[in-house]
Amino acid sequence: MREETRDSGWQPDQIGNRAGELFDEGLYCAESVALALTEQSGTGTDLIPAIATGFCSGMARTGGQCGAVSGAVMGIGLVCGRARPDEEVAPAYECVQKLLEQFRDRFGSTNCYELIECDLLTDEGHQRFEQENLIEQCRQYTVEAATMAAIILKESR
Repeated sequence: MREETRDSGWQPDQIGNRAGELFDEGLYCAESVALALTEQSGTGTDLIPAIATGFCSGMARTGGQCGAVSGAVMGIGLVCGRARPDEEVAPAYECVQKLLEQFRDRFGSTNCYELIECDLLTDEGHQRFEQENLIEQCRQYTVEAATMAAIILKESR
């Protein structure tokens, strides 16, 4: 865990709620989760949320890894990832593995297409996403991924 991260006020529910607020303000899943986690940890940078944009919507609407999960992985990396080759990868890997397991156990998958059952690359899929208000599911995944990551990081401290 990085020495410079803030411990005071590390409240997982607040981090999840913050991710939800950012999502409501117009950021997407990966952007919201990464930003909420790094705001709280003090590891933020002007590069977030921009660095997370391509991870949104299952990797740019391709149906891959859920963007909320990707944002959580980025947040975990910024909090406890290594900065030099001589540092250990184990702390970040352990946190990410826990996150993936917990998210999969809760929702059945970490894959965007499997979670929303919608192909966002097609007009039909995009219309279905809008008509069925699937953005609400994405918001839930965003809040939950941020909360899960925050709990895992808090426990790893």
